[in-house]
Amino acid sequence: MQHPKGLYLLFITEMAERFSYYGMRALFVLYLVSAFFTSADASQIYGSYTGLVYLTPLLGGYIADRYWGNRRSIIFGGLTMAVGQFLMFASACFVKQSITSEGGAIDATVNNQLSLWLMFAGLAALIVGNGFFKPNISTMVGDLYEPQDQRKDSAFTIFYMGINLGAFIAPFICGTLGESDWHNPSAFKWGFFAAGCAMILSVIVFMAFKDKYIVTPEGIAIGMKPSESQLHRDEATVDTQEKATAKNSPLRLWGCLVAAILLFVLFSPDVADVNDYISSAIYSISIALPVFIITDRNLSGSDKMRIGVIYIVAVFVIFFWSAFEQAGSSLTIIADQQCDRLVGSWEMPTTWFQSINPIVVVFCAPFMVMLWETLLKHGIKVHSIIKQALGLLLLALGYLIIALGTYGLESDVKIAMWWLFALYSIHTLGELCLSPIGLSLVNKLAPSHLASLLMAVWFMSNAASNILAGNLAALLPTSAGDVHYFLGFQIATLADFFILFAIMSGIASVILLLLSPLLKKMMQGVE
Repeated sequence: MQHPKGLYLLFITEMAERFSYYGMRALFVLYLVSAFFTSADASQIYGSYTGLVYLTPLLGGYIADRYWGNRRSIIFGGLTMAVGQFLMFASACFVKQSITSEGGAIDATVNNQLSLWLMFAGLAALIVGNGFFKPNISTMVGDLYEPQDQRKDSAFTIFYMGINLGAFIAPFICGTLGESDWHNPSAFKWGFFAAGCAMILSVIVFMAFKDKYIVTPEGIAIGMKPSESQLHRDEATVDTQEKATAKNSPLRLWGCLVAAILLFVLFSPDVADVNDYISSAIYSISIALPVFIITDRNLSGSDKMRIGVIYIVAVFVIFFWSAFEQAGSSLTIIADQQCDRLVGSWEMPTTWFQSINPIVVVFCAPFMVMLWETLLKHGIKVHSIIKQALGLLLLALGYLIIALGTYGLESDVKIAMWWLFALYSIHTLGELCLSPIGLSLVNKLAPSHLASLLMAVWFMSNAASNILAGNLAALLPTSAGDVHYFLGFQIATLADFFILFAIMSGIASVILLLLSPLLKKMMQGVE
C-alpha cells in the first residue's frame, strides 16, 4: 500500500541526522580513551552523554507542543547539532597524544585542557540539539496518517530503516576518516567533520521540501506552531480545551519540581563526580515528569489508562537498551582490545562493527513486516506487547550465545570476531521487534496535545537505560584478576559479563509477557 511522500522526506532527513549521530558515536569512546581517559572512565562518560541525549527530548517535546511546533524545533535542533559536531572537530584539531601505550597510563605532562573543553562544549550542543530534533521528527511520522490508519506500524518500520541506513553508512565513512591509531588522536577530526556536514545536509533537505510534503491527507500543514494549528480546528473544541486547561493548579507543577529535587538529593551519593550527578538528575526526572503528565486534569480516564501502558512498557525498555547499548561502550572496547580482527593480513577497523546492527536492520526490516502481515493473514495476530517481549528474549539469547562462546577463555586470549557478528545480528532482530513497534505504539496511545511530550517520555527510558548501561559497562573485566560484583553476582571473565545481561534481559522478557493481558486491556482496543 502506498505511503505519503512526506514519509520519505522524513526518512531522508532522519537518515542524514543518524549518519551524524552514529558517525560521532563510533569514534567517541575511542577518542576519549586515546586522548583523555581510561576505558572505565570513558564508558561512564559515554553513558552520561547518551543518557542526556535521550533526556533533553523532554524539553524539546514540551516546547514544540506548547510554543514552536515540530518544524521549527527540528530546524533549531539540527543546526545546534551541527555546531556540536564542528566543536568536536575543533577539539580533535588541538588534541595531543597523552597516553604512553595502547590502553596505557595517561601522561600528566601533556596539556589537553583546550581540547577537553571544546569537546564538552560540543557534547552540550549535541545533547540540546538532539532534544529538539528527535521527538518531533518521530511525532510527524504518525501525523502523516489518520488516527486509525493501519499503515502506521509499517510507516514507522520504513522510517526506522532510514535511521539505520544512516547508522550503517556512518561508521564506514566517519570511522575510516577518523579512526586513529594510538599515536595520533588528532586524526579523529575528519570523522567529526564528516558528521557535521551530514547534519547540515539533513537540515537543508528538510527546509527545502517540508512545505510541499509534510501535510495531512487533507493537505493541512503538519508541525506548525500550536497557535497556527488551531486555525484548522473547530472553535468549540478550542474553547473546551482552553476551559479544561484552567482546571490545572500551579501547585501541580511546583509539587513535581519539589519532588524532582528531593529525588535528586536522595539518588546523589555522598561522594560523587559529574557522572553521578547526571545519573541522579536523569533518574529523578524519569520519576517526577511522568507523574506531572498523568495528573493533568485535561486527561480522561481512558487517556490515563493508555498513557499508563506507555509508562509500563517504557520501564521494560530500560532493561533492553541498557544491555543493547553496550555496543557503544564495553563491546567497542572488547572489539578493539580483546577481539581478533584479522582477516588474512587485513585487520578490520574497530568502528566497522558499529555497522553490523544497522545493515541487519535495513535487510531484515522488510522481512519482519512481511512476517507480521503473513501471520495476520493466517489469523495469527501478534500484539505489540508480545513483539516487545520477544525483542527482550532475543537480546537475552544473543548474550547467552556469546557467553557460551567465551566460556573458559583466558583473559589474554582474543575472541573470534564472528561471536560479535552473531551477537549484533541477534540483537538487531530483537530491536526490530521492540523499537519501531514502540514508536508506533506511543503515537497511537498518546493524546494529540501531548504527542511530542509523550514521545519524549518514551525516549526518556533510553536516557535512564544509557546511564545504567554506562555503569554496567564499567563492570567489564579488562585483565586477569580484575573482578567486579553486581547485586552479589561475581564478574571475573567475559563470560560472566555476558551472562549478567542474558539473565537481566530474560527475566524482563518473562515478566512483560505475563503482564501482556493486563496491558492489552488497558489499551482499550488500540492495537
